[in-house]
Amino acid sequence: MNHELDVKEFGQRDTKKSSQREELVDVKAIDWNRMWQAKLAFRNSPRRDASFWDGRASSFAKATETDYVDHFLAIMKPNAHFSVLDMGCGSGTLAVPLAKLVSSVTAVDFSREMLSVVRKRCEVEGIHNIKTIHGQWEDDWGKLGINTYDVAIASRSMVVNDLQSSILKLNAAARKRVYIVTVAGEGPRDRRLFDAIGRPFDSGPDYIYNYNILYHMGILANVAFIEEIRNRTYESFEEAVESMQWMFDDLTFSEQEKLTAYVKEHLIFCDGTCRLSYANVVRWAVMWWEKE
Repeated sequence: MNHELDVKEFGQRDTKKSSQREELVDVKAIDWNRMWQAKLAFRNSPRRDASFWDGRASSFAKATETDYVDHFLAIMKPNAHFSVLDMGCGSGTLAVPLAKLVSSVTAVDFSREMLSVVRKRCEVEGIHNIKTIHGQWEDDWGKLGINTYDVAIASRSMVVNDLQSSILKLNAAARKRVYIVTVAGEGPRDRRLFDAIGRPFDSGPDYIYNYNILYHMGILANVAFIEEIRNRTYESFEEAVESMQWMFDDLTFSEQEKLTAYVKEHLIFCDGTCRLSYANVVRWAVMWWEKE
């Protein structure tokens, strides 16, 4: 037996294993909050401020009329005695139906017009147990009057720079349970529209960043997924085109023409309304945990 060859081969294997160990990344050592910030900074969709959502408030409630609410409520199983914080409530997608099932809801949003829509919906539906607060994630929640509640929810609203700090705030506001809902995969933007105007598509960071931050915080969250089928109807061709422009920032004249042509090609008219010839499937991750 050639012992010299055996020793040489053993040394090569040992060196190879050492190199492989050096290439391994310890998930516990990754700063997922920093990774989130970096991914968010380079995504190709614009960050939306309060003024943008003020402008969308009147149409937003209609745009979110899908089966998402039923799926979420089936996961949450609301208790009639719960007090609930809905942080980033929008037009009341969850706050309004939840108010009919729980003791009280505090609905917070940084868009005054969204909160106005919530209050109008309450008037129409005879709801009296929703309190609205104008505020945002970065504010001092104590000064806003945000206290503690049985359940704290952030439904599709955690597009923030400091994700870990926001999770800590939400967690501190809950006595019993916390729910976070965020995109899984591509999210609500339509990749086909990006292809049509010739822009690259980047979905940005999704739920795995949230989950890994929770893991680092010692929170073993439950995870469930919701598939939301979106195929909104429009009153006119012009409304359809306008409603899809929210996905983009600063469309050029050429891009606007391409978008208009795409919508015209794929729009179906029926009974005075119109819709795209296909449905968009949006996947959401629901993460929740019990407070100890």
